[in-house]
Amino acid sequence: MEQIGYMTAPPNLDAIFSALADGTRRDILSRLAEGQASVTELAAPFKISQPAVSKHLKVLERAGLIERDVDEQRRPARLRAENMAAAVDWLANFKEFWGKSFEQLDDLLIELKQSEAKDKNL
Repeated sequence: MEQIGYMTAPPNLDAIFSALADGTRRDILSRLAEGQASVTELAAPFKISQPAVSKHLKVLERAGLIERDVDEQRRPARLRAENMAAAVDWLANFKEFWGKSFEQLDDLLIELKQSEAKDKNL
């Protein structure tokens, strides 16, 4: 059954938004935007254990936001921005809605200011 008026979302969009919902994972992604890093390097600025960082990396990996290589004993992580782009594209569908909403709010504020100015002049 076709849903009329509904957007089609990529199949892993729930996993992407779930992964992005955590601040630590967002910080990890920001760090990986600078280049690949090991668990030890990623754990350094946080007050959490390396196993906890590894769990965050697994969530990011399942969401397709990072990929990990095996480099001898290291498993460096690297950002996969194309899947994050799917979330951005989905959110962009609401840009027109928010634009109209802000325009309506601007109109209302102008109207209220004009009404307030009239009341002061009376």
